[in-house]
Amino acid sequence: MKLAIVTAYPPSKVTLNEYAYHLVKHFRQKDDITELVLLTDTTEGEKDIEFKESGCEITIKACWTFNSYANILNVTKAINQVKPDAVLFNLQFMKFGDKKVAAALGLMLPLVCKLKKIPNIVLLHNILEEVDLGSAGFTSNKIMQKVYGFIGSSLTRLILQADVVAVTMQKYVAVLEAKYKAQNVKLIPHGTFEILEEPSYNIPLQPFKIMTFGKFGTYKKVEGMIEAVEKIRNRSNLNMEVVIAGTDNPNTPGYLESVKAQYSHVEGITFTGYVEEHEVPTLFKESALVVFPYTSTTGSSGVLHQAGSYGKAVVMPDLGDLALLVKDEGYKGEFFEPTSVASLANAIEKILKNNAYRVALEKANYKAATAHPMSKIADMYLNAFETIIQRKKGVELQEQVII
Repeated sequence: MKLAIVTAYPPSKVTLNEYAYHLVKHFRQKDDITELVLLTDTTEGEKDIEFKESGCEITIKACWTFNSYANILNVTKAINQVKPDAVLFNLQFMKFGDKKVAAALGLMLPLVCKLKKIPNIVLLHNILEEVDLGSAGFTSNKIMQKVYGFIGSSLTRLILQADVVAVTMQKYVAVLEAKYKAQNVKLIPHGTFEILEEPSYNIPLQPFKIMTFGKFGTYKKVEGMIEAVEKIRNRSNLNMEVVIAGTDNPNTPGYLESVKAQYSHVEGITFTGYVEEHEVPTLFKESALVVFPYTSTTGSSGVLHQAGSYGKAVVMPDLGDLALLVKDEGYKGEFFEPTSVASLANAIEKILKNNAYRVALEKANYKAATAHPMSKIADMYLNAFETIIQRKKGVELQEQVII
């Protein structure tokens, strides 16, 4: 199979590029795939396709740009040129742009593939029905939220034109089937990027590195985490450092610089900036625990799956998709009230002061992560493509008989 993947790809700053990297890494090792064609966003640096493992040929066609109205034409042209056997879209609603028209035009591409009779699957990482538009940085205006809801429903109907829409959580399946009467939605878990050897669970006790990882400024804000660590310092002798790994959310440029200025008097804070793929293992391995300073959620958490694969304890709000992952996939963590610094401080301190509890959380999260390795997720996509291809062949045979 010659498989094309429409996605952002490292060194891209567009969301979901890290997910694409790990999906490609495992797809290329599958015997059923003869060539991978990556239909990616344009970036200044060269795409990272250097893998240690042997695998099939990879072709890069950088053919779309964030917020370009021409993406639908350019990607369609690229598909016509490479003539893939199947196409996988790695999507969320703002994948092709944060401007409404640019985003909507890009999301029409699955319909284009359907009209061309090319087997296609959309991997949809979130659904707007489960997003708090105010907390996530879209809009807090009630009228505009209704407008966004209408637009979101329209875009969802576009996406559902794909042969299969794969979502990462069972609740998403239920919502799409109930609201849109969809019959082509399939649960394929997020998966864990790297299944590593089980860690020793014996990190240096101090200094404790309290780490968070992501794109910050909308529903992911770090002020409360910094203040929680300061609160613990004032009442205990725990030796802690804060590691804020990642960049601004595209909707909030300059956010982390403002935080850096606001808390310049606080010792022991590291702002890593953009984290290269090869730097991720060290980042997680050196951390005592991972904090999710979220006020909302917008999909299955890649960071939680990464934390699990490195055997890390987590502190997270008891809300939305994070709570569902705990229930559905077996992750465990210490919960806190999303808007309470005191609650977050208590959660962090509880883990750091109880080594046995920390290790129990680490072991539970490693076990949860190893249940869904990325190699298994890649197989699930290939099986879904095979089902689509066989179904299309059956339809073509029926049409030939009728003729």
